[in-house]
Amino acid sequence: MRSVPVRLSGSAYEVVVGWGLLGRLGDVGAAAAGLAGRRVFGVSDTTVHRLYGETLERGLRSVGANLVGWHQLQPGEAYKNLESLSGLWDALVAARLERRDCVAALGGGVVGDVAGLAAATFLRGVDLYQFPTTVLAMADSSVGGKTAIDHPRGKNLIGAFHQPRGVVGDLETLGTLPEREVRSGFAEVLKAGLLGDPDLFELLERRGPGVTADPDAVEEALARAVAVKARVVEADEREGGARALLNLGHTLGHAVEVASGYGVLTHGEAVALGTAFAIRVSAATGRLDAGQADRILGVLERWGYPVKLPGMSAEKVLDALGLDKKTAGGVPRWVLLRGVGAAEWGQTVPSEILEPLLREVQEDS
Repeated sequence: MRSVPVRLSGSAYEVVVGWGLLGRLGDVGAAAAGLAGRRVFGVSDTTVHRLYGETLERGLRSVGANLVGWHQLQPGEAYKNLESLSGLWDALVAARLERRDCVAALGGGVVGDVAGLAAATFLRGVDLYQFPTTVLAMADSSVGGKTAIDHPRGKNLIGAFHQPRGVVGDLETLGTLPEREVRSGFAEVLKAGLLGDPDLFELLERRGPGVTADPDAVEEALARAVAVKARVVEADEREGGARALLNLGHTLGHAVEVASGYGVLTHGEAVALGTAFAIRVSAATGRLDAGQADRILGVLERWGYPVKLPGMSAEKVLDALGLDKKTAGGVPRWVLLRGVGAAEWGQTVPSEILEPLLREVQEDS
């Protein structure tokens, strides 16, 4: 078990990752200590609740928490929408949740985002505890306080910052994920290595996707990825500046998700595709030398990530880029690399560079 603190100006919390934690929350320390004596409302999806709902209930009892009900979402990115959020608000009203009560999110990024936004807005804010069950959620979305739902024309356009009071990632839940989902989630781990931990990137480069079969390596990689994100969030909690570094791969990745229709690619696959494109842009703009670019692209390809636009035109992607929430003055902002562990945020790219590169990565090019 590894614990990573997130120290913010107005609050602090612990992120814990380890094996077999969900049913024994009394052993994880500060990440779950604040649940003692609290009324807790659980949010999950139908798949995860069937697999791990009873285990979390046992863990909540172990710390003296009182579970007052569950609300189950339909699984998948397509349900990260206003209808799901509204249904959850209705459930919180029916449960008579009060401000001193809290919400527990058990699931992947969709559950964490919808439950987090509900917790941020219900009664103007109730406490949130995150119990992520996917690699992507453990390494990224459960940490840092971003909550959101999607709009048909843009990903995560409707949301709020709402920091959790604790995060507990039980790595045993990864055992029931399809291999595609595990590998998809590791795109965010690779991203963390590229941004701020060259040793983590080297580990994933050296071991390749086979690293996912090594329990100790999985725990180390996830804890290191969380530590990278924690450092960035501590420096810039509400993305006024440097936190935008965490958007490496997301500018194009989100546009591809919107343009292709949510669910064609997993979020991690879209981020990996976006990261590969950011590497190409970094090289084309003279920031990254060809050798480094080839090295990073080789790692992404070894992990089996897509590097071509999935059956869509460059023009369609450009239109989606214009609605990305990171756009300023109608111009997309990019995170670009100068090397492993050296990134720049808020960069603009001339259209005469961007458009030819987009056409190069069309599937039929």
